[in-house]
Amino acid sequence: MNVQEVHHPLIQHHLTRLRNRQTEPIEFRNLIRRVAVLLAYEATKDLQTQPIDIETPLITAQGSALAQSIGLVPILRAGLGMVDAVLDLIPQAEVWHLGLYRDEKTARPVEYYKKFPHSEPVDVALVLDPMLATGGSATAAVSTLRSWGVPKIKLLTVIASRDGIEEVHQQDSGVQIFVTAVDPELNVEKFIIPGLGDAGDRIFNTFKERD
Repeated sequence: MNVQEVHHPLIQHHLTRLRNRQTEPIEFRNLIRRVAVLLAYEATKDLQTQPIDIETPLITAQGSALAQSIGLVPILRAGLGMVDAVLDLIPQAEVWHLGLYRDEKTARPVEYYKKFPHSEPVDVALVLDPMLATGGSATAAVSTLRSWGVPKIKLLTVIASRDGIEEVHQQDSGVQIFVTAVDPELNVEKFIIPGLGDAGDRIFNTFKERD
C-alpha cells in the first residue's frame, strides 16, 4: 500500500501526549501543529524544484525554488488545526476548504461546504485531517480533488485505522498517505481505537467526557 508511517522520536513523544485524555486543549492544539510540521516535511520530500539565480550580499549565486503549485485542503473542522503549521513551511501554497460532517446514524460523510476554484488545478494537493477513521471524509475529498483535475494527492493524518486506509486506496490507489500511527480497529461508533477521541472537539475545546 501507498502508506508511510513516520516513526520519529519527536513524533512518538508528541503522539503520546495527544492520546492522553488529560492533555488540555491549548497543548493539544500545539501538539497537532508540531506533528503537522513533521508530517509535511516527509510528505514534501519529492516536490520538484527549479534553479534560480539570486544576489547574495556578495555575489550572484544559484539557488532553488519550488516548481509546482501546492494546495492545502483541510477537512473542516479538525483539519484547520494543521493548516497554519504547514502554511508556515509553504507560504505560497493555496488553501481550499472542504466541510464534511459524519452522519451519526450512517457514519457516512455529509458535505456542507466546498470552496474550490474554476481555474487550473494545483499540481500537488495536501489533504489535512488529524484522523482517518472510516475513510469516508478522505475519499470524498479525494473525489473532489480528482474532479478538479489534481494529478497528485497526499493525505496527511495523525492517526489512521486500517479500515480507513483500505477504503481510501480502494477508491484511489494513487493517494499517498502519511501517518504517525495506524491503529488496529474502530469501535461500534466508528471511533479509532485506541485513538485520541474526537480531534475536532479537543482542538476547539468542545470535548465532553462520556458518562
